[in-house]
Amino acid sequence: MKQFLITTAGVFAGLVLFLVGVPFLLIVMAAGAAKPTPTPAHAVLQLDLRDPLTDQDPINPFASLGRRSMSVMSVIETLDRAGKDGKVKGVLVRLPEGGMAPAAADEIRLAIKKFRASGKSVIAHSQGLYPSGVVSSTYMLGASADELWMQPGASFQVVGLSGEDIFLKRAFDKYGVKPQYEQRHEYKNAVNPYLYSDYTPAHRESTLSWMGSVYSSALATAALDRKADAGRLRATMEAGPYLAEDAIKLKLIDRVGQVKEAETAALAKAGKGAELIDFEKYMRGRDHERGTGPAIAIVEGEGAIVTGHDGTANPFAGGSAMHSDDISEALYDAIEDKDVKAIVFRVSSPGGSDTASEQILAAVRAAKAAKKPVVVSMGTYAASGGYWVSSQASAIVAQPTTLTGSIGVFGGKFAVGEALGRFGVDVRHLGVGSEYAATFGLGSELTPVQRAAFAGWMDRIYANFIARVADGRKLSPERVGEVAKGRVWTGAQARELGLVDEVGGFYQAVDKAKSLAGLKGDVRLKRMTASVSPFEALESALGVSATSVRTLAAAAWILGDPRAKGLLDQMAAERMRGSGAMVLAPTPVN
Repeated sequence: MKQFLITTAGVFAGLVLFLVGVPFLLIVMAAGAAKPTPTPAHAVLQLDLRDPLTDQDPINPFASLGRRSMSVMSVIETLDRAGKDGKVKGVLVRLPEGGMAPAAADEIRLAIKKFRASGKSVIAHSQGLYPSGVVSSTYMLGASADELWMQPGASFQVVGLSGEDIFLKRAFDKYGVKPQYEQRHEYKNAVNPYLYSDYTPAHRESTLSWMGSVYSSALATAALDRKADAGRLRATMEAGPYLAEDAIKLKLIDRVGQVKEAETAALAKAGKGAELIDFEKYMRGRDHERGTGPAIAIVEGEGAIVTGHDGTANPFAGGSAMHSDDISEALYDAIEDKDVKAIVFRVSSPGGSDTASEQILAAVRAAKAAKKPVVVSMGTYAASGGYWVSSQASAIVAQPTTLTGSIGVFGGKFAVGEALGRFGVDVRHLGVGSEYAATFGLGSELTPVQRAAFAGWMDRIYANFIARVADGRKLSPERVGEVAKGRVWTGAQARELGLVDEVGGFYQAVDKAKSLAGLKGDVRLKRMTASVSPFEALESALGVSATSVRTLAAAAWILGDPRAKGLLDQMAAERMRGSGAMVLAPTPVN
């Protein structure tokens, strides 16, 4: 019995250390990393864009553990702050070797141009540009700098834009898999790889259209920033590939040099004693919104649109989604806030649930009814459900390369009964009630009755989508029907079609919101989207608050380390600050 108790105690201690100690140490590490670093008198920020960018900061505090990641929103907000900071003299941008999301590159380019307009310098450095993804957008971003550098011997392969899809129909036919899908309509091509063995005419037309728009936009913008003829620039680039030494002779770049040389040049421009500062460290020193008086609320949503709340039961889970309860709650909070005079709704979503989208759209309508204009700022994409939630805003602002529209719907299933039967697996069905109850069963194909009912359901959802857009955009349903059919448009194309009001970025959307609300001068931005603190995420993982506190106390006792109490005190203080309490700084000990 004694040995059993000892073993049990050891297992308990191990579990506590695993479940509490490791996350707790991670929190402490994150909290330590988040402490702002004093900015030197002459600073050059080094912005590394070689890691993937999200559009917005994740709500989950642990989402970025194990990988370097920044968001487009955090980058542009930090550049805006740096432009007003007298200590920051310049920025050194490290470009990725492949493509960037076009709208993300457009958004950051606008921020760089604004930073340069404050009289500060920007040097961009590339270690090579390869035809992977939308590399023309990467080059466009580099062209917005004062100087575009490239490493000696590096490849310059900005020669076009291409993509490919894998079509599975022949494989499905071979193995007896039966895709059962309905599309509204021919341009809603997300499921085409399951249904066909090649591009349909509509699929080909739509894809080449948006690709051409994105590519032309990037080259035209690069030519504008480099003061070059757009046609000549395009011809020169498409005659490649080149090495860096060729690119400089052709005036595609400005300098050839190693990263260290670019750093030295950036520091020299910043003045004597200048220091290179990591962009993320400077970014973490940003102030949270404070003050009173008129404000513009910022509500952010990124990812697939789904119903419910963003739970934190698994705080280490990656990915992001627009949860309709959270987004609508943030919009209603902005409605009830007397200081908020307008709302900027940042949307970056490929779509999702129509019911979740409608819940969010209802909150947008409520804000307008409360005389609070809602301006949508579209990120990388705001398509399908992403356009549904945007369709009735007071105004819509999109980047020229934002992928939007896709006003359509699709749904269905794979019938795998025949395929499984070939391996001796039999699927049988039992049910009561309507024949439609078995519509989504995987064993068999849709019956004529099921197909008709399912198609009718798709028709009704599509009709609802058309009606929402027609009402919001002040267009006839017939006109919306002509530009809908599931077709994807770029922001520039959508502007011509009346689906978007203005081409621009986040701060253009803020200016539009100010104008609609009749606000003048500087207006504070107030974030309404809920965020989860590390403490709350850990609480959710371990259980209720009281239990978590007791467990942490047990961990401190097990560790037997006086530093544990200090860490617990620090966590308690951070929790109170997160709740809006005023917490005094620690008293220094001599």
